[in-house]
Amino acid sequence: QVQLVESGGGLVQAGGSLRLSCVASSSISSINAMGWFRQAPGKQRELVAGITSGGTEYADSVKGRFTISRDNAKNTMYLQMNSLKPEDTAAYYCAAPDWGAWGPGTQVTVSS
Repeated sequence: QVQLVESGGGLVQAGGSLRLSCVASSSISSINAMGWFRQAPGKQRELVAGITSGGTEYADSVKGRFTISRDNAKNTMYLQMNSLKPEDTAAYYCAAPDWGAWGPGTQVTVSS
């Protein structure tokens, strides 16, 4: 089973940027749907961005600020996050839900 590991989280000031990476232990070429999720303390996990062969989708709260992409040759998925806001603070997880694969998460903290 494919294993996923996120990196790139950290502490950033409001208005700043971060790029999250999700590296898979094996090829992701055959994985159609992948995505980034986040969970803030006391809140439910939510889909931030998803990517399939048909395109991308974003939560309304991040549209125009976040960009999801993937590089199958590198077995890696990315989340470019710009214009970060304090409300973006959360643990971010990458996933291939149809394969039951989730990463352990990486913390993103945005200070005001």
